[in-house]
Amino acid sequence: MLELQAGGLEAVVIPEIGGIVSRLIWTEPDRRRHAVLRPPGGEASTASPNFFGTWAMLPFANRAFGSVVDDGESRFQVPANDPAGTIHGFGWQSAWEVLRYDRGHTLLEHRRMEGPDPYRYRARQDISLDEAGMTIRLSIENEAETALPFGIGHHPWFPCAADTRLAMRATGALIFGEAFRATGQEAFAQGGPYADPRRFRSDAVTAWSFLGWDGRARIETPSTGLAVTLTASESLNCPVVWAPAGADFLCVEPQSHAIGAPSEPAARAAAPLKRLAPGEALEGWLRIVPEAL
Repeated sequence: MLELQAGGLEAVVIPEIGGIVSRLIWTEPDRRRHAVLRPPGGEASTASPNFFGTWAMLPFANRAFGSVVDDGESRFQVPANDPAGTIHGFGWQSAWEVLRYDRGHTLLEHRRMEGPDPYRYRARQDISLDEAGMTIRLSIENEAETALPFGIGHHPWFPCAADTRLAMRATGALIFGEAFRATGQEAFAQGGPYADPRRFRSDAVTAWSFLGWDGRARIETPSTGLAVTLTASESLNCPVVWAPAGADFLCVEPQSHAIGAPSEPAARAAAPLKRLAPGEALEGWLRIVPEAL
């Protein structure tokens, strides 16, 4: 376990459990403390996705239905880790090596050099705190001997109260059929459902795979006095927004491709994985900044 600190920010990173940032706490100048990310309700685990903190998704994000990866040029099976197939790739279930660590920064690496599928890669997370926020830089390099389709993302879990509002803009989204399988896509004329700040909690499941995100989301909770701004690189402009009905959390997951793009033709047509030649890399970053309302 690694502890990072800068200014009023404190983070806990667990390299051996998916390189997860399990906590991010902000202490205001008046000494009020806020959980910026949803804190753990139990022990971190690689048995199933952790519903707290934030963790890396790679060599693809979200779902590969039936554990199939097919970008129209390559088609192969990957190990299943979910009843519907494979979810969030392999990074969240892997141990990450600590390459560098100091008071406000750590550099982690995860390499996959064997397995029943062709994926061989080097992934890195560069996690740093400064006086204002946390930045995570994520990269994956193809170390296989052939070109392969890759994707990356990060999965933050933010606290959500009854009055929590979300604001973000996108140019479109996938249209979902059964079990979040894409059947097509829709365009937004005015920035989408959260173009203006909107209360997030719902009596129904919330699930979006946005396209053409402008890279900024703001989460405000007047009852706790906390606002969080999430920004991300253009390479991660296909965020997933998700929460079960009535949940005390919300997820805004910056990622490089649409839900189901590893396996579903309609998702691939909207926002595919990126085909990397041997030695080529895919990179992206996200930044989380808390402030008082």
